[in-house]
Amino acid sequence: MTTTTKPAAPVAAAPARRVGPVALGLRQGRLEITQFLRSRESVVFTMGFPVIMILIFAAIFRDEIAPGVSYTQYFITGMIATGLMTVSFQNLGIWIPIERDRGVLKRYRGTPMPKWVYFAGKVLMVVAIGIAETALLLAVSVAFFDLDLPGLVGWLTFGWVAALGVTACTLCGIAISSLARTARSGSAVVTPVALVLQFISGVFFVFTELPSWMQQVAALFPLKWMCQGLRSVFLPESFGGQEPGGSFELGRVALVLGAWCVIGLVLCLTTFRWTTRRDG
Repeated sequence: MTTTTKPAAPVAAAPARRVGPVALGLRQGRLEITQFLRSRESVVFTMGFPVIMILIFAAIFRDEIAPGVSYTQYFITGMIATGLMTVSFQNLGIWIPIERDRGVLKRYRGTPMPKWVYFAGKVLMVVAIGIAETALLLAVSVAFFDLDLPGLVGWLTFGWVAALGVTACTLCGIAISSLARTARSGSAVVTPVALVLQFISGVFFVFTELPSWMQQVAALFPLKWMCQGLRSVFLPESFGGQEPGGSFELGRVALVLGAWCVIGLVLCLTTFRWTTRRDG
């Protein structure tokens, strides 16, 4: 007697789980942070360089630049601003050309993933690493150089100065990444710009001691205003009289940084490329 086996009914495929936009952005942000942490060179340069510079300059310069304000305290505020610029402007300006040259951006553009998710991941990485780096700089400064932490009003000022500054530098970093023709040229394009801005923006030297033409050039760019805004947070209020405008000019700080956010966004929208020039 022959028995026939009835074929099993096909099992319906489970419907694909739809991932919301917030989850997509968070996943991309986690991926970007993981990739950053796996790059030892990026971690050492971004996180370690500002701390090393503080230790070196603190050992060399020990004089006061104003009553109750040591050079080290002044320099620390500039290095916090530089750290935020490094993780945003410099980091993105170097790494996006590498991803473009390797075809990563081209593959992203060919997937169903919305294009904004890629940028959301970069922003989340900048915010996370920027917070970690700032916390490290503040911890070192408080522990070794007696930096006084601000009160509530000071932290609020720190918050909006850092937010506007990082936003402007992030957008400008994405925009300048399009100038690099190859992965190797990204560092050559971005690093000199970042170094020049540091020297003319009152990071390594007291801003008012720089030549007037240099001060005027620096005033065109965000880093000078980030440094000035952060000095209002960590230095005595009386030090505002040492600034070029006779005060910390927080209103102008907000205006210039806000303007650079708009300028950076326009540059991103008009210049960003997903492929190399040879790919078209």
